[in-house]
Amino acid sequence: MTTNEFLQIMDSGAIIPGGSPIHAKMHQLSQEAIRITMEINNSYHNHDEIVVLMSELTGKNVDESFSLFPPFYTDCGKNIQIGKRVFINSGCKFQDQGGIFIGDDVLIGHNCVIATLNHVMDPERRADMVPAPVSIGDKVWIGANVTILQGVTIGEGAVIAAGAVVNKNVPARSVVGGIPAKVLKKL
Repeated sequence: MTTNEFLQIMDSGAIIPGGSPIHAKMHQLSQEAIRITMEINNSYHNHDEIVVLMSELTGKNVDESFSLFPPFYTDCGKNIQIGKRVFINSGCKFQDQGGIFIGDDVLIGHNCVIATLNHVMDPERRADMVPAPVSIGDKVWIGANVTILQGVTIGEGAVIAAGAVVNKNVPARSVVGGIPAKVLKKL
């Protein structure tokens, strides 16, 4: 199975059976992601080197305006799309198999977790996974220690308060916070 075939399946939202060839490809890609993130995280790299490493990790050209403060972790990498002038602060963890789409001018705070997979609730099928993308609009600011769960879309210009757990879509130009996150005000 090629990486493109894998991504097409993951982007379809189909249930991924545990132990299947798709699951095996997921593990193969995770090993590549571990190798690249170990390189990012375990020695100093200047800005240009970070852009090159993130381009290798994602399999796409990352714009030279991108900025990252390591460490950074992901268990796939190939289903991340990063816009222009994106800043990712240290300690972030992206589970991107289901797709993470980051717009332009996005700020992502320390220790943010973005999860795009869930497991099937039936205990007999618990190893099966359900992918769903996370989409982050332009000019979004995500505070420190935020968790964003699968299938969430964050509208343009929104602010996610530190410590929030986002399990539902966030309207554009709104401030959300809490567990689970709720709209606190409109901008």
